[in-house]
Amino acid sequence: MKRRQFLVLVSGAAAALFTAHFPCASLAQDAADWVTAFPRTPVHVAAWPAGRKVAVSFALFVEEFGFGQGPVLRPDLATRNPDLVNEAFRQYAIDWGIARVGRLFKELEVPLDIVLNAEFPGRHDAVWKELRALHPKAPIIAHGMNNTSRMLPLGRGLAAQKAYVRETLDLIASATGVRPTGWSSPSVYSNGDTMRAIAAEGITYTIDQMDSDIISRLKTPDGSLVLLPYPTVTVDMGQQLARMKTAAVGGLRARAGARGARPPGARSDHGGHRNPPLRGRHARRRGRDAACSLTPQEGRRGLADG
Repeated sequence: MKRRQFLVLVSGAAAALFTAHFPCASLAQDAADWVTAFPRTPVHVAAWPAGRKVAVSFALFVEEFGFGQGPVLRPDLATRNPDLVNEAFRQYAIDWGIARVGRLFKELEVPLDIVLNAEFPGRHDAVWKELRALHPKAPIIAHGMNNTSRMLPLGRGLAAQKAYVRETLDLIASATGVRPTGWSSPSVYSNGDTMRAIAAEGITYTIDQMDSDIISRLKTPDGSLVLLPYPTVTVDMGQQLARMKTAAVGGLRARAGARGARPPGARSDHGGHRNPPLRGRHARRRGRDAACSLTPQEGRRGLADG
């Protein structure tokens, strides 16, 4: 089957925000991990160097999908066969987006992590070489074999997942000369065995955890892992939420507006939260914030200004 590669470009790159740790912020996660049941504890960061308040890490996902498979720009057209609109959305990322985003981050002098499906460099050698030339020292985070037909072998036991992780790391090392120590499960689709499998194969940190704003440490029987936060509000998934709204939701808002102003204490359109959705505000700022990439090695790189 013909395959194509896809790079997530809705927000240019996924951005993870690491806030300074305050005791009250992590009480709920200073216990057993809810997926693996292994001990999970916060990594205490009272303050970032030079008094900075927030650290930002940009991760560029370079992913491979089968033809007719993968994320869609227009869900209402996904039943078409062939679905040329959504296929073009994915193909555009290969032909234009990868190099464009790579050049942008280089021009802005913003460090970048590359989250890489192992099969991508072999499928698009020229595209990979161009991106790597733009960011020759960017850390590579292993992202499985691909994002459709060769994802994690969930439900087949721990040994099968260890073998899959090892194959992924071997292929990336062969294609790039770098054996990653970071992991991101394809399509963020893992289970209770995954963390133990990646630790056993030499992985030291992962960005699979989408349930936190702070860095934490997971202790598995095969070694410890640093869990870097990957919350939906800062990654590209959050930027796509507006596309998932239905006409019914819009109608509810229109009717609510027709009833006049809300009484004091009523919930807002944003679910009662104090801050509105990021949307364009985040998109306008994402490339201009003073930011840089982080890995668990302390002091390896700088941090964003607060």
